[in-house]
Amino acid sequence: MNRKGIILAGGTGSRLWPITLGVSKQLLPIHDKPMIYYPLSVLMLGGIREVAIITTPEDQAQFQRLLGDGAQWGLQLTYIIQPSPDGLAQAYLLARDFLNGAPSVLVLGDNIFFGHGLPEMLAQADAKAQGGTVFGYRVADPERYGVVDFDANGQVRAIIEKPAKPPSNYAVTGLYYLDARAPDLAAQVKPSPRGELEIADLLEIYRAEGSLNVERMGRGYAWLDTGTHGSLLDAGNFVRTLENRQGLQVGCPDEIAYRQGWISRDNLAVRAKIYAKNDYGRYLAAIVAERV
Repeated sequence: MNRKGIILAGGTGSRLWPITLGVSKQLLPIHDKPMIYYPLSVLMLGGIREVAIITTPEDQAQFQRLLGDGAQWGLQLTYIIQPSPDGLAQAYLLARDFLNGAPSVLVLGDNIFFGHGLPEMLAQADAKAQGGTVFGYRVADPERYGVVDFDANGQVRAIIEKPAKPPSNYAVTGLYYLDARAPDLAAQVKPSPRGELEIADLLEIYRAEGSLNVERMGRGYAWLDTGTHGSLLDAGNFVRTLENRQGLQVGCPDEIAYRQGWISRDNLAVRAKIYAKNDYGRYLAAIVAERV
């Protein structure tokens, strides 16, 4: 069964107040595109075409206005309401009907991934029908994240949420490939002391049975989260620098859909005309004009 995608774009965005008092965090701009374009692009690079977007009741209409039903990119988008933000593992409970027994890849709506070879890394994770795969990324401040504890052989011993004394510098990124059992296993997770269904507790179930794989993302990759005012600005500057230097778009669903063969050149031309007044549209127009 084909793997389905989930983007968790709920929450209150309280760490970004007052910016997010009037708009969802995942709709804020990262340089020239809304934030949610970047995690959506990761799913598309992984070959995912059926995606559920989990949002708050207040924000759902704005996401629908922005993304529609996904047909413009050859996707099928489903919208799911998150009544209250009760932890990342809650996403699997909310998406149970959408998944309908399919394996999944969950990406957090405020995470940005970039790197040559990313599609190949995603394909390797997708190829594992059983168990789960998460990605470890070296950070200077691991105490802010869920941290991987490796044993002497490099095997995962534990994933510890925001440890006071981190056992390693490898944080677990917001990208989770899990098998079809994820909703059932998430239902076994009990609320943590802070009242949330922790993703670390769900991953621990997989780890305890020996079916959790941690892929380390090396120096050639960038992983950015945008949960603070500073990291939001840093992410925008990172994307702007890359795009200006290379002349290539980062997190461009229109280009990815075309390169994947999900939309035609004529479809892409229509999209280019929509954005004809800015660099995004001119970029798409240049792709349309490429010689095959």
